[in-house]
Amino acid sequence: MTAIRPLRRSPLRGRALTSAAALLVAGLLASCTSDTPPDSPAAPGSASASADDSGSGKQSEFFEQAEYDRQLALAKEQPQGPAGKPWEQMLSPELIDAARYKKQKAGGVHLCFSNAGVFNPWRQVGLKNMTAEVELHKEITKFTVLDAQGKDDKQISDIQELTGKGCDALIVSPNTTATLTPAVEQACAKVPVIVFDRGVETDCAVTFINPVGGYGYGAVAADFLVEKVKPKGKILALRISPGVDVLETRWSAAKVAFDKSELDVVDVKFTDGDPAKTKSVVTDALTRHGSIDGVWMDSGATAVAAVEAFEDAGQDVPPITGEDQQDFLQAWKEKKLTAIAPTYPTFQWRTPVIAALRILQGQQVPKEWKLPQPSITQDTLDEYLKPGMPPLHYAMCGCADLPGFPKDWGGKG
Repeated sequence: MTAIRPLRRSPLRGRALTSAAALLVAGLLASCTSDTPPDSPAAPGSASASADDSGSGKQSEFFEQAEYDRQLALAKEQPQGPAGKPWEQMLSPELIDAARYKKQKAGGVHLCFSNAGVFNPWRQVGLKNMTAEVELHKEITKFTVLDAQGKDDKQISDIQELTGKGCDALIVSPNTTATLTPAVEQACAKVPVIVFDRGVETDCAVTFINPVGGYGYGAVAADFLVEKVKPKGKILALRISPGVDVLETRWSAAKVAFDKSELDVVDVKFTDGDPAKTKSVVTDALTRHGSIDGVWMDSGATAVAAVEAFEDAGQDVPPITGEDQQDFLQAWKEKKLTAIAPTYPTFQWRTPVIAALRILQGQQVPKEWKLPQPSITQDTLDEYLKPGMPPLHYAMCGCADLPGFPKDWGGKG
């Protein structure tokens, strides 16, 4: 059996940090629009250091070599499953028998969902995906969703309420890891549970669904710059905040790549996910270093602000990494940037619904359902840049075939 690994998300995707300092940062970032072990090895504001020749500073004390190796290996694997439907695909699945959960009573399926919240665009796009996926399956006659609004105590109460509502299966996206674990364990004793996006410290769920992970994301972005920037080139690394696990793993993987390269990481700066601060940080770096040859970002929410800072300074935009937000893809296309967009794909919100139905049909599912984690490249940019979609839409939604698209996602047409 594959152990369930705790995943703690920032306000970019969720709210589970594990230190008081990180929690303070999380509170300040609660309105941030971009998405794991705890305390950062550096203080907010600047993480520049000269602990090694790359200038990237010390490796995070939370770096786990085994998990790093596992994620990078998963990222290279050919997924199993239907072509063109990454939300149904699996990486190295260890299938378990779900026959014991086969629905016995007659009638339609009552599917329930305990959601950590919809407090940022990533989660808003995701919930639209899940709701539309439910509409595809006529056997689901009732879909009950409770929103925890980013509050642990409310989600605990929500889970207790849902387990008493006659749910045939319960999907949980935990607000935090440790605090929600007992509630999930209690639910597991009453109903088949599907956990996704963020984990809990128990393996009682029938399946745990999430993409490759932070190491895979960070490595893709760093490897792109190693390829595109000439040796001795000056790299500016922009991080959202310290002490956030998914961001720590993204940076940890990038550091490994940079330390092996001939690139010079001249600054590692925190931006708080604030576009204005991002522009200020980039402008300051250009003033002090004269030029910057590449920009690595642990989240693409403020990538457009970074691009604008170079333009305001009258300098060409160097190779840059972003994410699959529509505004960055639009800027990439219009300004002919040299860029890549690693993703934490919102298509994963479709998978729990599919998993729940398979479980209730007594079919096999992976104990840990690892999904592909594609990146948008120059070759695939036009495929994901959709005219008429709002700036904060996440393009890797896998939602083009869902009912109501694009209108229900804020798009035109």
